[in-house]
Amino acid sequence: MAPPGFLFCCDPLRPRHPDPEFAREAAAARRAGARIALIDHDALLAGDTRTAVGRVGPDSGPYGYRGWMIPAGHYGELERALADRGCSLRTGATAYRTAHELPGWYEAFAGLTPNSVWRALPAGGPPPDPAVWSVLAGALGPGPGIVKDFVKSRKHEWHEACFVPELEDGERLARVVGRFLELQGEFLTGGVVLRAYESFVPGGEARVWWVVEVGDGQVSGLPAGDDGAWLFAALLAS
Repeated sequence: MAPPGFLFCCDPLRPRHPDPEFAREAAAARRAGARIALIDHDALLAGDTRTAVGRVGPDSGPYGYRGWMIPAGHYGELERALADRGCSLRTGATAYRTAHELPGWYEAFAGLTPNSVWRALPAGGPPPDPAVWSVLAGALGPGPGIVKDFVKSRKHEWHEACFVPELEDGERLARVVGRFLELQGEFLTGGVVLRAYESFVPGGEARVWWVVEVGDGQVSGLPAGDDGAWLFAALLAS
Protein backbone atom coordinates (compact mmCIF):
# COMPACT_ATOMS: atom_id res chain seq x y z
CA MET A 1 0.00 0.00 0.00
CA ALA A 2 1.28 3.46 -0.92
CA PRO A 3 2.13 5.78 2.02
CA PRO A 4 -0.33 8.58 2.85
CA GLY A 5 -0.04 11.68 0.72
CA PHE A 6 -0.29 15.42 1.31
CA LEU A 7 -1.11 18.21 -1.10
CA PHE A 8 0.91 21.40 -0.65
CA CYS A 9 0.55 24.70 -2.49
CA CYS A 10 3.19 25.31 -5.14
CA ASP A 11 5.42 28.36 -5.35
CA PRO A 12 3.67 30.76 -7.79
CA LEU A 13 7.07 31.68 -9.30
CA ARG A 14 8.54 28.16 -9.27
CA PRO A 15 5.56 25.82 -9.63
CA ARG A 16 7.65 22.66 -9.33
CA HIS A 17 8.54 23.67 -5.77
CA PRO A 18 6.39 24.08 -2.64
CA ASP A 19 5.32 27.57 -1.65
CA PRO A 20 8.14 28.97 0.52
CA GLU A 21 5.70 29.40 3.41
CA PHE A 22 5.17 25.61 3.51
CA ALA A 23 8.51 24.34 2.15
CA ARG A 24 9.83 23.27 5.58
CA GLU A 25 6.60 21.40 6.29
CA ALA A 26 6.73 19.65 2.92
CA ALA A 27 10.31 18.56 3.63
CA ALA A 28 9.30 17.31 7.08
CA ALA A 29 6.41 15.33 5.57
CA ARG A 30 8.79 13.71 3.06
CA ARG A 31 11.22 12.79 5.84
CA ALA A 32 8.35 11.18 7.71
CA GLY A 33 7.67 9.00 4.67
CA ALA A 34 4.70 10.79 3.14
CA ARG A 35 4.06 11.27 -0.57
CA ILE A 36 3.95 14.93 -1.65
CA ALA A 37 2.07 16.51 -4.54
CA LEU A 38 1.66 20.18 -5.42
CA ILE A 39 -1.45 22.14 -6.36
CA ASP A 40 -1.76 25.66 -7.75
CA HIS A 41 -3.70 27.64 -5.15
CA ASP A 42 -4.01 30.72 -7.38
CA ALA A 43 -5.43 28.67 -10.25
CA LEU A 44 -7.89 26.98 -7.90
CA LEU A 45 -9.25 30.29 -6.61
CA ALA A 46 -9.44 31.57 -10.19
CA GLY A 47 -11.67 28.64 -11.11
CA ASP A 48 -9.06 26.85 -13.25
CA THR A 49 -9.22 23.50 -11.48
CA ARG A 50 -7.58 21.58 -14.31
CA THR A 51 -4.41 23.65 -13.93
CA ALA A 52 -4.72 23.58 -10.15
CA VAL A 53 -4.41 19.79 -9.95
CA GLY A 54 -2.31 19.29 -13.08
CA ARG A 55 0.74 18.15 -11.11
CA VAL A 56 -1.18 15.55 -9.08
CA GLY A 57 -0.58 12.08 -10.46
CA PRO A 58 -3.65 10.10 -11.61
CA ASP A 59 -4.90 7.49 -9.13
CA SER A 60 -2.35 8.66 -6.57
CA GLY A 61 -4.63 9.61 -3.65
CA PRO A 62 -6.03 9.84 -1.07
CA TYR A 63 -4.52 13.09 0.15
CA GLY A 64 -4.58 15.42 3.09
CA TYR A 65 -4.21 19.13 2.33
CA ARG A 66 -1.70 21.49 3.92
CA GLY A 67 -1.61 25.06 2.71
CA TRP A 68 -3.33 28.38 2.35
CA MET A 69 -6.95 28.76 3.35
CA ILE A 70 -9.42 27.66 0.67
CA PRO A 71 -13.03 28.93 0.62
CA ALA A 72 -15.41 26.01 1.10
CA GLY A 73 -16.89 26.33 -2.40
CA HIS A 74 -13.45 26.13 -4.00
CA TYR A 75 -12.55 23.22 -1.74
CA GLY A 76 -15.51 21.36 -3.21
CA GLU A 77 -14.21 22.16 -6.69
CA LEU A 78 -10.81 20.78 -5.66
CA GLU A 79 -12.45 17.58 -4.44
CA ARG A 80 -14.27 17.12 -7.76
CA ALA A 81 -11.17 17.90 -9.82
CA LEU A 82 -9.17 15.31 -7.88
CA ALA A 83 -11.97 12.77 -8.30
CA ASP A 84 -11.70 13.25 -12.06
CA ARG A 85 -8.06 12.14 -11.72
CA GLY A 86 -8.96 9.12 -9.61
CA CYS A 87 -7.87 10.79 -6.36
CA SER A 88 -9.65 11.82 -3.19
CA LEU A 89 -9.30 14.08 -0.16
CA ARG A 90 -9.19 12.54 3.30
CA THR A 91 -11.29 15.47 4.52
CA GLY A 92 -14.23 15.77 2.14
CA ALA A 93 -15.87 19.04 1.16
CA THR A 94 -18.82 18.67 3.53
CA ALA A 95 -16.59 17.95 6.52
CA TYR A 96 -14.29 20.81 5.56
CA ARG A 97 -17.15 23.33 5.43
CA THR A 98 -18.46 22.08 8.79
CA ALA A 99 -15.12 22.73 10.47
CA HIS A 100 -14.19 25.84 8.48
CA GLU A 101 -17.35 27.97 8.81
CA LEU A 102 -18.85 29.02 12.15
CA PRO A 103 -22.45 27.84 11.53
CA GLY A 104 -21.14 24.33 10.87
CA TRP A 105 -19.36 23.87 14.18
CA TYR A 106 -21.19 26.29 16.48
CA GLU A 107 -23.82 23.92 17.87
CA ALA A 108 -21.23 21.31 18.81
CA PHE A 109 -19.23 23.89 20.79
CA ALA A 110 -22.05 25.99 22.25
CA GLY A 111 -21.17 26.78 25.86
CA LEU A 112 -17.45 26.67 25.08
CA THR A 113 -17.38 29.61 22.66
CA PRO A 114 -18.92 33.11 22.88
CA ASN A 115 -22.63 33.31 22.08
CA SER A 116 -23.14 34.01 18.38
CA VAL A 117 -25.84 34.75 15.84
CA TRP A 118 -25.53 35.08 12.08
CA ARG A 119 -27.23 36.00 8.83
CA ALA A 120 -26.28 34.56 5.44
CA LEU A 121 -25.33 37.08 2.76
CA PRO A 122 -23.88 36.65 -0.74
CA ALA A 123 -20.45 38.16 -1.30
CA GLY A 124 -20.65 41.47 -3.11
CA GLY A 125 -24.44 41.61 -2.90
CA PRO A 126 -26.47 44.60 -1.71
CA PRO A 127 -26.48 44.93 2.10
CA PRO A 128 -29.81 44.54 3.91
CA ASP A 129 -31.61 47.30 5.79
CA PRO A 130 -29.27 48.31 8.66
CA ALA A 131 -32.10 47.74 11.14
CA VAL A 132 -31.74 43.96 10.70
CA TRP A 133 -28.50 43.99 12.69
CA SER A 134 -30.20 45.31 15.81
CA VAL A 135 -32.85 42.61 15.48
CA LEU A 136 -30.17 39.96 15.06
CA ALA A 137 -28.14 41.28 18.00
CA GLY A 138 -31.20 41.18 20.23
CA ALA A 139 -30.64 37.46 20.83
CA LEU A 140 -27.25 38.27 22.40
CA GLY A 141 -28.53 40.87 24.85
CA PRO A 142 -26.67 44.01 25.97
CA GLY A 143 -22.91 44.31 26.07
CA PRO A 144 -20.01 44.51 23.64
CA GLY A 145 -19.68 42.32 20.58
CA ILE A 146 -17.61 41.69 17.49
CA VAL A 147 -18.48 41.45 13.81
CA LYS A 148 -17.03 38.84 11.45
CA ASP A 149 -18.06 36.61 8.58
CA PHE A 150 -18.36 32.81 8.76
CA VAL A 151 -14.55 32.50 8.80
CA LYS A 152 -12.66 35.76 9.25
CA SER A 153 -12.86 39.09 11.09
CA ARG A 154 -11.28 42.47 10.36
CA LYS A 155 -9.41 42.52 13.68
CA HIS A 156 -6.74 44.82 12.27
CA GLU A 157 -9.49 47.43 11.75
CA TRP A 158 -10.70 46.75 15.29
CA HIS A 159 -12.68 49.89 16.07
CA GLU A 160 -13.66 50.56 12.48
CA ALA A 161 -14.96 47.19 11.30
CA CYS A 162 -14.84 44.63 14.12
CA PHE A 163 -15.59 45.76 17.68
CA VAL A 164 -18.94 47.15 18.84
CA PRO A 165 -18.76 48.58 22.40
CA GLU A 166 -22.51 48.12 22.95
CA LEU A 167 -24.66 45.88 20.78
CA GLU A 168 -27.80 47.78 21.81
CA ASP A 169 -26.36 50.90 20.14
CA GLY A 170 -28.06 50.28 16.81
CA GLU A 171 -26.42 53.17 15.02
CA ARG A 172 -22.89 52.13 16.01
CA LEU A 173 -23.63 48.49 15.25
CA ALA A 174 -24.93 49.29 11.78
CA ARG A 175 -21.91 51.49 11.08
CA VAL A 176 -19.41 48.78 12.06
CA VAL A 177 -21.25 46.06 10.11
CA GLY A 178 -21.52 48.34 7.09
CA ARG A 179 -17.82 49.09 7.13
CA PHE A 180 -17.01 45.41 7.60
CA LEU A 181 -19.09 44.49 4.55
CA GLU A 182 -17.48 47.28 2.54
CA LEU A 183 -13.95 46.06 3.38
CA GLN A 184 -14.71 42.37 2.86
CA GLY A 185 -16.41 42.98 -0.48
CA GLU A 186 -16.16 39.96 -2.76
CA PHE A 187 -14.17 38.10 -0.09
CA LEU A 188 -17.10 37.90 2.33
CA THR A 189 -17.54 34.28 3.38
CA GLY A 190 -21.06 33.08 4.08
CA GLY A 191 -22.52 36.16 5.70
CA VAL A 192 -22.29 38.21 8.90
CA VAL A 193 -21.72 36.81 12.38
CA LEU A 194 -22.26 38.78 15.59
CA ARG A 195 -20.48 37.36 18.62
CA ALA A 196 -20.63 38.40 22.24
CA TYR A 197 -17.28 39.91 23.22
CA GLU A 198 -15.17 38.07 25.79
CA SER A 199 -12.30 39.91 27.44
CA PHE A 200 -9.35 37.53 27.52
CA VAL A 201 -6.18 37.90 29.56
CA PRO A 202 -4.00 40.58 27.87
CA GLY A 203 -0.63 39.71 26.42
CA GLY A 204 -1.18 38.91 22.75
CA GLU A 205 -2.21 35.80 20.87
CA ALA A 206 -1.25 32.34 22.06
CA ARG A 207 -2.01 29.00 20.39
CA VAL A 208 -3.23 26.72 23.16
CA TRP A 209 -5.95 24.10 23.36
CA TRP A 210 -8.85 26.19 24.65
CA VAL A 211 -11.93 26.16 22.40
CA VAL A 212 -12.73 29.72 21.28
CA GLU A 213 -13.27 29.10 17.59
CA VAL A 214 -12.90 26.06 15.39
CA GLY A 215 -11.27 25.66 12.00
CA ASP A 216 -10.05 22.91 9.72
CA GLY A 217 -6.55 21.92 10.79
CA GLN A 218 -5.39 21.59 7.19
CA VAL A 219 -5.30 25.39 6.87
CA SER A 220 -4.31 26.28 10.45
CA GLY A 221 -0.92 27.87 11.01
CA LEU A 222 1.80 26.27 13.12
CA PRO A 223 3.89 28.16 15.71
CA ALA A 224 6.79 30.10 14.23
CA GLY A 225 9.77 27.85 13.58
CA ASP A 226 7.80 24.60 13.81
CA ASP A 227 8.09 22.44 10.69
CA GLY A 228 5.28 20.11 11.76
CA ALA A 229 7.47 16.99 11.91
CA TRP A 230 5.60 15.75 14.97
CA LEU A 231 2.26 16.37 13.21
CA PHE A 232 3.16 14.42 10.07
CA ALA A 233 4.61 11.57 12.12
CA ALA A 234 1.37 11.32 14.10
CA LEU A 235 -0.81 11.50 10.96
CA LEU A 236 1.23 8.80 9.24
CA ALA A 237 1.07 6.60 12.33
CA SER A 238 -2.72 6.92 12.45
